[in-house]
Amino acid sequence: MIIIKELVKSSNWISGLQWLFFIFTNIVVIPITVGAAFELSQDTIVNMLQLSFVVTGLACIVQAYFGHKRAIMEGQSGLWWGVILTLVATASAQGMPLPVLGGSLTVGIIITSILTFLIGVTGLGPRIAKLFSPAVMGVFMFLFGCQLIGIFLKGMLGIPFGNQSEGAHIDVPVSLLSIVIAIIVIVISVKAPSSIRRYGLLIGIIGGWIIYALIFQPESAISGGTSFKLELFPLGKPAWDIGIIITTVIAGLLNSANTFGALKGTESMYEVETTKSEYRASFTITGVFTLIAGIFGLVPNSPYVSSIGFLSQTGIIKRIPFVLGGLMFLVMGLIPPIGHFFSQLPLSIGSAALFVSYLLLLNSSFNFFKKVEFNTVNVYRSAVPLFVGIVIMTLPASYFVTIPSIVRPVLSSGLLVGIILALILENLFKWDKYGVEEQKKNKDTLPEETDLQIK
Repeated sequence: MIIIKELVKSSNWISGLQWLFFIFTNIVVIPITVGAAFELSQDTIVNMLQLSFVVTGLACIVQAYFGHKRAIMEGQSGLWWGVILTLVATASAQGMPLPVLGGSLTVGIIITSILTFLIGVTGLGPRIAKLFSPAVMGVFMFLFGCQLIGIFLKGMLGIPFGNQSEGAHIDVPVSLLSIVIAIIVIVISVKAPSSIRRYGLLIGIIGGWIIYALIFQPESAISGGTSFKLELFPLGKPAWDIGIIITTVIAGLLNSANTFGALKGTESMYEVETTKSEYRASFTITGVFTLIAGIFGLVPNSPYVSSIGFLSQTGIIKRIPFVLGGLMFLVMGLIPPIGHFFSQLPLSIGSAALFVSYLLLLNSSFNFFKKVEFNTVNVYRSAVPLFVGIVIMTLPASYFVTIPSIVRPVLSSGLLVGIILALILENLFKWDKYGVEEQKKNKDTLPEETDLQIK
């Protein structure tokens, strides 16, 4: 009876619609850009897009009821997405055929799905979580935000994804509209009353889409259809490039930071502490959907840390609207004409909306860093991985050609290098012992200096 009463509330459906667009804008860009990066046919991209809708909607519902049981989006991982696009760029620079890259990615993803599933069923999640201390999570959130903000900013500027970005230029008219939409969403999020603020993302997407259509009058980029078929290994049949496989498995293990970040980051909102059984269920479900992703060429799943920003921005923490949004998203995939229609969302508008949403990862990063007592000595624990990771992100893929191929994919990813450095430094040294005496001396001398200044 309670569920029925909740289902008939219009507010839940409106909130569910906002969840739908949040899930949609996070997902729709991914299969299209990955398909373009791997130079797949338009029909294959459409199939991957619709299957992404079905799998993501189902994953959200399953997690909400049988996993962590919170309104946290379970979808194609931004960390995986960034790593895959980076691998495409480095592979093209070293002359690796795309089918070999895709096939090796497939093998690595399937191995990762098994490991993730085992982490879930064996209950190792809480033990692994201890490695991801606040300092590590702060680095992860910051670098994760940098990588995705970079991707969305390029989308706002009208720059294509993947190999198509080579020789591309900023599309000034599209960029101006995207920037205006982003500013409007930020203004709504800051200035508008709470009753309107929670729908800022939805207003920006719908309004931006309409304005884009009126100004640019785009033609349909993807042909319509009545059905879609399941295609095994669209990125390439299983192959064995050890460097790509190792990088993929490392990325998959580090992707667990998304689970820890999403669950830890929402504990204060739900006023609970994540239990062992919730970790176990969440990892098990993620492992199952990661296997599905590997077989059908999708980007693997994980809980979305960006859900923290969405929940903070909208205040929609109930499960019912989230489940309704996931259900509507699943239906979009099952009804091809609907999926085809929504696939026409301009990537620049979707990128503008997500750009604003992911800006809040800076706050999540700061919240983790606040739990760490930094001083002039132990600041290296986070300074090294942060700066090294950011610098690597700015380096062209061609710079890494001279590095051995077995480690090249890992070392060319600023996000992976940063997280690995943070994990090593944080768990290799007891940083809280360093610089404490010097910090006390500074505190002791501060009043004397202040007295002298007053005199």
